[in-house]
Amino acid sequence: MDLLKAVVLGVIQGLTEFLPISSSAHLRIFPELVGWGDPGAAFTAVIQIGTELAVLIYFRKDIWRIGSAWVRSLFQAEYRGTLDSRMGWFIIVGSLPIVVLGVLLKDIIEEDFRNLWIIGTTLIVLGVVLGIADRVGRTDRPLDKITLKDALLMGAAQALALIPGVSRSGATISMGRFLGFEREAATRFAFLLAIPAVVGAGLFELKEIPHGHNDFGWGPTIIATVVSFVVGYAAIAWLLRYVSTRSYTPFVVYRILLGAGTLILLGAGVLTA
Repeated sequence: MDLLKAVVLGVIQGLTEFLPISSSAHLRIFPELVGWGDPGAAFTAVIQIGTELAVLIYFRKDIWRIGSAWVRSLFQAEYRGTLDSRMGWFIIVGSLPIVVLGVLLKDIIEEDFRNLWIIGTTLIVLGVVLGIADRVGRTDRPLDKITLKDALLMGAAQALALIPGVSRSGATISMGRFLGFEREAATRFAFLLAIPAVVGAGLFELKEIPHGHNDFGWGPTIIATVVSFVVGYAAIAWLLRYVSTRSYTPFVVYRILLGAGTLILLGAGVLTA
């Protein structure tokens, strides 16, 4: 049963990590709904490495180009000021808020923030925010127009995803749309910005897996991570194609319905916070 649960949770992680609907919320709500209980913050953080591996492979050319330009800019003046070298700095600076807050608030994140009342509420509130951002965003800025201020603001928005239900991609995309970035540009930067935070959090939580801080051991956790990688890779390709021509409205509606449904089930006693 642990292996079956791991496969199911891996599929859920892969499907929901890159969509602006919060993978951590789904990994908290679904197991509770079917009576599996909370799989734990450590399990959730580690299997996200699978989906981030999908990002690393899907964007491997972008990552290599940005990384090599950034390293060269440290030693060769002609690379300084190029978009790729600046993008490297933007990703580093934009990652600082979630790293600092993640370390400072670790205990609160793993305990208090996993309350389903909070998750249901954040699903609704941030869904509304995403809808407003997508409607009022000017959609006139490609990714090459990004500035350090934009990176900091999107990094601050990403840090909100420490609260399950917010959605890392959803928060970053919302800020990107408020700043006027095209949907595809905001989505692409959200994926790149998530790499240091998610990989770092997963590696940081690896030590928790064998010590009873999650419902699964190494075997199921590895299986869930592999499954999340495969499903996540397909989800990235689909989402980038989708947002190039369509709005985020379906995700907004889904978030509100899921959040409202969670709160109703909690009020009715079907779910335990």
